[in-house]
Amino acid sequence: DVDECVLGLDDCHPHAICQNTPKLYKCMCKVGYTGEGKKCEDIDECDNDFNGGCVHECFNIPGNYRCTCYDGFMLAHDGHNCLDTDECMFNNGGCQHVCVNTVGSYECRCKDGFFLSDNQHTCIHRSEEGMNCMNKDHGCAHICRETPKGGVACECRPGFELSKNQRSCILTCNHGNGGCQHTCDDADHGPVCGCHPKYLMHADGKTCLEREEAAVEVSEGNTTATADVDKRVKRRLLMETCAVNNGGCDRTCKDTSTGVHCSCPVGFTLQFDGKTCKDIDECQSNNGGCDHFCKNTVGSFDCSCRKGFKLLTDEKSCQDIDECSFERACDHTCINHLGTFQCTCNKGFALYGFTHCGDINECNINNGGCQQLCVNTLGDYECVCHSNYKLHWNKKDCVETKDALSDNVSPKVLLHCIKSGGSDRCFLSCSPDAQVFSDASAIKISVTFKLNEGKCSLKKTEMFQEGLEQMTPERQNSLMESFHYVNLTCSSGKKIHGALSRLTATREIFITADFELETSQKEVTDTCDVRCARKKMEKRFRKTIRTLRKTVSRDQFRVRLSGVDHEVARKALKPSEPQQACGVGQLHPGNRCGESGGSWGRSSSPAPLLGSGLLSSEGSPHFSAGGCVSCAGSLTAPSAMCALPLLDQCSPGEYSPDGFKPCLPCPLGTYQPEAGRVSCFPCGGGLTTRHSGASLFQDCETKVQCSPGHFYNTTTHRCIRCAIGTYQPEFGQNYCISCPGNTTTDFDGSTNVTQCKNRQCGGELGDYTGYIESPNYPGDYPANIECTWNINPPPKRRILIVVPEIFLPIEDECGDYLVMRKSSSSNSVTTYETCQTYERPIAFTSRSKKLWIQFKSNEGNSAKGFQVPYVTYDEDYQELIEDIVRDGRLYASENHQEILKDKKLIKALFDVLAHPQNYFKYTAQESREMFPRSFIRLLRSKVSRFLRPYK
Repeated sequence: DVDECVLGLDDCHPHAICQNTPKLYKCMCKVGYTGEGKKCEDIDECDNDFNGGCVHECFNIPGNYRCTCYDGFMLAHDGHNCLDTDECMFNNGGCQHVCVNTVGSYECRCKDGFFLSDNQHTCIHRSEEGMNCMNKDHGCAHICRETPKGGVACECRPGFELSKNQRSCILTCNHGNGGCQHTCDDADHGPVCGCHPKYLMHADGKTCLEREEAAVEVSEGNTTATADVDKRVKRRLLMETCAVNNGGCDRTCKDTSTGVHCSCPVGFTLQFDGKTCKDIDECQSNNGGCDHFCKNTVGSFDCSCRKGFKLLTDEKSCQDIDECSFERACDHTCINHLGTFQCTCNKGFALYGFTHCGDINECNINNGGCQQLCVNTLGDYECVCHSNYKLHWNKKDCVETKDALSDNVSPKVLLHCIKSGGSDRCFLSCSPDAQVFSDASAIKISVTFKLNEGKCSLKKTEMFQEGLEQMTPERQNSLMESFHYVNLTCSSGKKIHGALSRLTATREIFITADFELETSQKEVTDTCDVRCARKKMEKRFRKTIRTLRKTVSRDQFRVRLSGVDHEVARKALKPSEPQQACGVGQLHPGNRCGESGGSWGRSSSPAPLLGSGLLSSEGSPHFSAGGCVSCAGSLTAPSAMCALPLLDQCSPGEYSPDGFKPCLPCPLGTYQPEAGRVSCFPCGGGLTTRHSGASLFQDCETKVQCSPGHFYNTTTHRCIRCAIGTYQPEFGQNYCISCPGNTTTDFDGSTNVTQCKNRQCGGELGDYTGYIESPNYPGDYPANIECTWNINPPPKRRILIVVPEIFLPIEDECGDYLVMRKSSSSNSVTTYETCQTYERPIAFTSRSKKLWIQFKSNEGNSAKGFQVPYVTYDEDYQELIEDIVRDGRLYASENHQEILKDKKLIKALFDVLAHPQNYFKYTAQESREMFPRSFIRLLRSKVSRFLRPYK
C-alpha cells in the first residue's frame, strides 16, 4: 500500500487532515472548519446563541475564536469568563485618599472635610463659606462649574447621564459595563445586568456564578460529510488536532500528516508524553553561568549578586562595588574591600555612624595626661601651664621658671635688633606660654632670606656679652617689635649627588619667616585712626625687616628659644668635630638636648631646650656624628614630631625630676600610665594601690568595680552612670569618654562609641537634584528627633523621588515615620508616608509641585533610616515619567531593583532627567555597560511611544 498522505500525493484541503486507508486515503476537515475534506470553510464559532461561550466579546479567527473582555475586566483562566480588575490594587488607583473598587471600574473618595476635585482623583479641602464649587454643599454629584451669574451648574463624567434634578448622575452601560460582570442593558433608572447562559445571576444582581451542572455543549455543526470514516479514527483525529484543546499540547501545536506535533519555547523541555512542557531549571547546570546566585524562573532564570557586588550588563558576572568612588562615602579615608568598605579617621578623630569622623576631646580623658591645664584643638590637644611655669619637654608636665621676667606682661614673640660696634644684630625671642590666635586687624608679612652656602640646622651658641642681658638698650640704637605669631622655615636648594655629598656639598639655603603683628591700640589717637596707625606700624615694621635682611646676609641672625640662644650654622660640619648640638631631626641621648622635627617653632607651643628644630627640605638628618640619634620617618610635615629614645625615659609606673633615668616607682596610692613623666597621679579619695609602680587607675583598690557605662567616683566611692554625651566601654575606669565631634548619646550609661549619634538633619537641596537623609546616616538615627525639609523646584518643573531602601523599626507601632506632602498642614496633598522598613526600592512622582517632608522618631527603637535622592524634571515629561515609575516591570526583577539602589546609576539617570541634553554625553556603549538590557528595553519602548507624535 502506498501512503499518499506521507508522500504528499493527496488532494486534501490545507485545512483538512489526510487519513491513509488500505486502498486509498480519506480527507477530513479540521475542527473549526466545515466541508467534505477536499474543500473546507471556516466555522464562525461566535455566530450562535452562546457567543462562542464568551461572556463579553467573541472574535472569530481562522479555525478558531478568541474571547476578550471590556476595560476594567480581565480574562479568566478558562479563556471565556471575564473577571473584574481591582484597579485599587495598583497605585491606589491614582486616588489621593481612598480608592473603592467596583465591578468593571473603581472610584476615588475623600476623607471627611474634603471633596473630590474635577479630575476625580485628588481631594480638595472643603471651604466653609458660600454656595460655590469649593463648598461640598453645591450638591453636584460629579463636576461643579461656576456660572457667570454666580450660581453653580453640574456636569457628569463620561459614561454617566445627568438626572432630571440636574444634580445627580445616572450610571450607564458605557462606564465599566454599568457595573455588570456579563451583559448590560440601559433602562430609565440605570443599567440592568444579565448573565451568559452557562452562568446564573448572583443575589447582588451584578455578578455571575458558573452553573454546577455540566457546561452547556456548544453545537459543533457538521464537522465532516464523510460518514464512512471509522468512529474511533474520527474520535482520535478530533482529539488530535490543534483546533481542539490545542491538540493536548502545553504550548505550541502544529498539525502534521501524522497528527499533532507539540513543541516548547526556550527554557522548557518536552516530556516523554510528547505533550507536556516542563520548565528547565538552568541553575542545576553550572549554576546557570551565574557568578554568585542563580534563581530559576518559569521558562528562564535570574542571576543576582551578594551584597556589596553589582551585576554586570551580561547579567551573569558580579563585580565588586567600589563604595569609595561614591560621593560622601567617608569623612576622611575610605578603604575598599571585596563586597564592603571601611572608613578610617585621621589621628585625633574617632569614627561614628560607620562613615563619619569627629574630633576626640582628649582633655576629657584624665585631663589629657596634662599636669596643669589641657586645651583641646581640632584633631589634637595641648597642655598649658600656669604663669611662672613652662612646659616640660614631654609636653605634659610643667616646670617652674627660674628667671621669671620682672615685667608682668611679657611679649609673646620679640624681634629685637640693636646697633652694636657699628653693625646691626637681631634676635627673635619666643616665650614658653605663647598662644596662637587669629586677628582680622593683624598685619601679616612673610620674609625670605637667602644664604649662599650652608645647611639647615640649629647650632647652640654662647650668648655674646652685649646680648639680651641688657633688655632695655639705648632707644636710638634699638629696634624692638613684638608679635602675635612667628613661623620659621628653612629649606635647601640643589645639592651635589654622591657618596660624600652629605658632608661636602655646599648649597643655597632659604629661611622664611612669617610674622603676624597686631595693630596696637596705643597708636590710635584723635589725629590718627586705626587705618593710619596700621600704616605707621607697617612702615616701621618694614624698616625693621630691612635691618633684619642686612644682619642675615652677614650671618648675624640668631634665635632665642626658652632662654637659650641659637644661630644658623652655615659652614659644613666635619664628622671629626665634637658636636654639642644635634642636627635637624636628631637627638643627643647623652646630653638630653630635647626633641626635634616639625616646623621651626610656632610660638603657640612652648619651646623645649632646643626648640622644635629647623626643618630641612628633604626631612633627612644632616649628620650622625657626636652620638646623635636619627629620627625615623619624614619630618617634612609641619606637625611631625619625633619622640625621644625610649631607653632613657622613665617607663609607665615610674617618674623622675626630669622624666629620664634613674627613675623611682610611683608610690602607693598613685599611678602613671605614660612614659617620661616627672610625677604620678593620685588615686584620690584616700585609695591605695596593691603595689608601688602602678601604671593604671585599675591598679587602685576601689571599693566596688564599675561595669562599662559607669565611672568610679573617688569622693562618694560609688559607680556613677556616664552622662548623656559620654560613654565607657571598659570595667573599673574613673572617667567617661566624650562623644566625638558634635555627637551625643540618646541616654546615659552608654558603653560604646556606636551609641554616639549626630542629631543634625542631613541632605542637600538643589533646584535640579538633591537628597535628604536621616540624622547620623548610615548609623542609627537618634531618639526624639524631628527633621523637616522643603523642596521648591523652579517654575514648570516637577519632582521625582526614589526611595532606594528605608529602615524604620516595625515594633514601634509607627513611632518613627517619614511623610511627604504639599505643606505642613496634615490636610495637604500627601505623596508618600511610611513607618516601616522597605528594602525594595520605589520611585514615584510628587502629587504636588512642591514638597514638605518630615521625619520624626520617638524614644523607642532606632534603625539605619534613609537616604532619599530626588530630581526635578520638565513638566512636559510628566506623562512619560509617570508611565515609567508606575510600570511594575521597573521593580519586577532584582536587577532592576538594584539599579534604583546603585548611587552611580541613579546619578546618571537623574542627570539626564534634570537636563535631557546631557543624554548625548552618554554613548550607546556607555549605556549598555551601565544598564541591563531588560532595563534599556523597558525605557526605550516607553520613550519611543512618548516621542512618536513628534516624529
